[in-house]
Amino acid sequence: AAMAPVEFDEWGLPRVDSTTMQTSEAWIFCGGDLAGLAQTTVESVNDGKQASWFMHKHLQSLHGLFVPNEPRLPNFFTPVDSVDIRCDMVGLQFDNPFGLASATPTTASPMIRRAFETGWSFAVTKTYSLEKDLVTNVSPRIVRGTTSGHVFGPGQGAFLNIELISEKTAAYWCRSITELKADFPKKIVIASIMCGYDEKDWTELAQMSEKAGADALELNLSCPHGMGERGMGLACGQDVELVRNICKWVRAAVKIPFFAKLTPNVTSIVDIARAAKEGGADGVTATNTVSGLMGVNAGGIAWPNVGKEHKTTYGGVSGNAIRPIALRAVSAIARALPGFFIMATGGIDSADAALQFLYCGASVVQVCSAIHNQDYTLVEDYCMGLKALLYLRSVRELGDWDGQSMPTVRHQKGKKVPPLNDLVGKHLPSFGPYFAEREKVIANYKAKINPADEFEPEKHRPAYQPAKPIEKIKDVLGLALPHIGAYGDLDNTQQAVALIDEEMCINCGKCYMTCNDSGYQAITFDSERHLPRVTDDCTGCTLCVSVCPIIDCIKMVPRTTPYEPRRGIPLGAA
Repeated sequence: AAMAPVEFDEWGLPRVDSTTMQTSEAWIFCGGDLAGLAQTTVESVNDGKQASWFMHKHLQSLHGLFVPNEPRLPNFFTPVDSVDIRCDMVGLQFDNPFGLASATPTTASPMIRRAFETGWSFAVTKTYSLEKDLVTNVSPRIVRGTTSGHVFGPGQGAFLNIELISEKTAAYWCRSITELKADFPKKIVIASIMCGYDEKDWTELAQMSEKAGADALELNLSCPHGMGERGMGLACGQDVELVRNICKWVRAAVKIPFFAKLTPNVTSIVDIARAAKEGGADGVTATNTVSGLMGVNAGGIAWPNVGKEHKTTYGGVSGNAIRPIALRAVSAIARALPGFFIMATGGIDSADAALQFLYCGASVVQVCSAIHNQDYTLVEDYCMGLKALLYLRSVRELGDWDGQSMPTVRHQKGKKVPPLNDLVGKHLPSFGPYFAEREKVIANYKAKINPADEFEPEKHRPAYQPAKPIEKIKDVLGLALPHIGAYGDLDNTQQAVALIDEEMCINCGKCYMTCNDSGYQAITFDSERHLPRVTDDCTGCTLCVSVCPIIDCIKMVPRTTPYEPRRGIPLGAA
C-alpha cells in the first residue's frame, strides 16, 4: 500500500521495464535490489545510469521536448575542440597522429574497421607473409608484465608476448586492404609485410600489397621471437647490409612510401636506420618490442609456458616499461638523420606520452599495449588531450604549468598545508605527539575560516586567451632535440642541490635512507623530530627527489657555493 499505485509482480517486486527502469507509473523509476533485476553492485549502478537517462527523457517529454532512447552525454564545445591536430607524413594526410601498431589490435580486418569508426587515423595491419611462410601460434602467448608490481588494468606497465605474425594469408590481407580503403578512403592503411632474405619474395609481397591499395608499407625487420629462427624478422633487422638490400629491393618494386620497422635489440639503432635510408626507405618505425623473459615462478617455471613440459622462449616486452628505450631510439635517429620520417611506438599510453615522442622527432605514433589495457575508445582521450596540450602552450599565463598539470600547491598527502610556522612559530612533524598537536592546530585554524574558501581555485575572468597562434603538430616536431646530446655537452659547473620543504614533509625518512645507503650521506635525520636536513655534502644526485612520496616536497635548486668533488685521497698524495 505504501507504494501504490505501482504494480507488483508475483514475487512482490515492482514491475520494471529492464531497459528504461520505469515502473507501471511513468514518473516512478526503480532499480537495483528493489527491482529484483540486478545481481551485483555493478549492475545496480548501471540500473541507476539507465534510469537517470529515462527520467530525463520523461521530464523533457512533459514539455514537448524530444529525447532519443539511446543515452548520450551532451557535448560541450570549448576553444580546445577547435585545435587542429591533423598532420602529414610522406605526402599522406592524417586526421590525427594516432594509429594502431602492427600487433594484436589489428589481428583482423573487422577490428581495424571498428578502430577507424572510433577515430584512429591509421592502422598498420598485422604482419603477413607469403603462403610458404605461414605460421601457427602457440598458447598461452600474451601475458601481463611484472615491471609495475602486482597491478592490473590501465595502470599495468608492460606485457610480454611470444605471438608470431598473422596466421591469415596474404590474400586475406590484400582483400581486406582493398575493402578498408573503399569504405574508409580518408583513413591510412599501412600493410606490414615480412619475408626472408629473398629479393623475389620481398618484390612479390610488396607489389601484391601496393596493388591491393595500401597507402604505405611497413617492412617487419624486427620480430624478436620465432621468426628470427626462420631467417626472418630480427634475423634481417640486426644486420645493416641485409636491411640496406631489402630496402633497395622494395624501393625498386613499389612506388608507394615504405618504412622499415626497427628492433631495439641492436648495438646501434642509428646504424640500422641509416642503412634503411640508404636503401631507399621513406622512414622507419621505432621500435618493435624488447626481447626479454618476464619472470620465473617459485618452481623455476617461466610464464608463459607451453605444454606439459612447460617450455618457454624469450618474448617481446611492450608497454610503457619500454618507453625510455623507444624515446632514446626515436630521438637518436631524429638527431642523426634530420628529415627522415619516424613512426614511433613503444609505451604510448596517453596524449602526454605521444607528445613526448613528437618532441623527440616522430611524425606519428602507433599504439598497442594501452589498448590491451582498455579498448579502442582511448583515441578519444588521446585526441582531446593532445589538443589541450597544444592549446595550453599558447597561453602565456600558464607557462609554469607542466602540460595539463598546474604548479604543485604546498600540500601533504594531497591536502593543502596550513601555514603552521605562522600559526605556532615552529614546524610540527607528522607522527606521535607532534602529529596530535599538529592536528589540533590545524583544526583550530580551520574552525576560523570558511572551508569553501580554502579550496576555492583562483578565478580568472575573463578566461586567459592564447597569446600566439596555437601550434600545429608540425610546429612541435623535434622540439626536444636541441636539448639532447652527448655527455660531454653537459656543464658540470652548473650544480644543483636538494631543498626539502619541512611543511610538506611527512617524516618518513625515505630521503635519509636512500642518501645514506645509496648516495652521498648528505642528509641528517633528527632522532627526536624526524626532520631531514640536507647538508653541504649534497652532490645533487637527485635520489632523494626520486624516492620522496610527496610530490615536490623536495626540489632541486641551484648550488650557491662551488662544488668540490671528494676524491678520497687528495690529488698528488698517492
